[in-house]
Amino acid sequence: MLEIVYQDDHLIAINKPHGLLVHRSSIASDAKEFALQMLRDQVGRFVSPVHRLDRKTGGLLLFAFDKEVEIAMHKQFQEGGVLKKYLAILRGYAPDQMDIDYPLVKENGMVQEAFTSFVTLKRAELPVPFGQHATSRYSLVEAAPTTGRMHQLRKHFAHIFYPIIGDRKHGCNKQNRFFKEQWDMTTMLLHASELRFLHPVTGEQMALKAEPQEEFKKVMRLMGF
Repeated sequence: MLEIVYQDDHLIAINKPHGLLVHRSSIASDAKEFALQMLRDQVGRFVSPVHRLDRKTGGLLLFAFDKEVEIAMHKQFQEGGVLKKYLAILRGYAPDQMDIDYPLVKENGMVQEAFTSFVTLKRAELPVPFGQHATSRYSLVEAAPTTGRMHQLRKHFAHIFYPIIGDRKHGCNKQNRFFKEQWDMTTMLLHASELRFLHPVTGEQMALKAEPQEEFKKVMRLMGF
């Protein structure tokens, strides 16, 4: 059963587990379960996602019950009317706060502007040797991307050399292997924690939040966050 964090006559939001695809994809033929089909079966109604999360990202995923609401929400996302917040655990001691203004290149070569702001909430130094270092350092950050490019947060944090733990494609393979060997942890530590937007039907200011999944909480406890 998916965790439903909000539902009305027009919208429904879930707390998507890490590793679950939003919908069927030809690039992930190994997947047998999808959030879209699972939610349709769970509520017994047509639903359609109004935005996307990576397979490995957990957290808030919003769906519409009808096409008009879906289109209205797509427009809000595209026009920057939706405030998105994420929690991430990074390698190293990240700056207290930072704006990342770094264009990203699509697979077809198109260059897209991409902007992310983040603040560091907490830092941890574990008494566990890593490489030439006697300890291991990490940061818990809250990120707010104002654009929605593919893998934006993953690429942006890798660009500033504070990669997200568990990100195999853009992160640090040594750290990922370290977490697997030390704590049997392979989850990418990126969680969509908050969405703020205007309800497309009622006009109400919405503020939806989702708690991190258990894998994320396990690492937070480990680090004393």
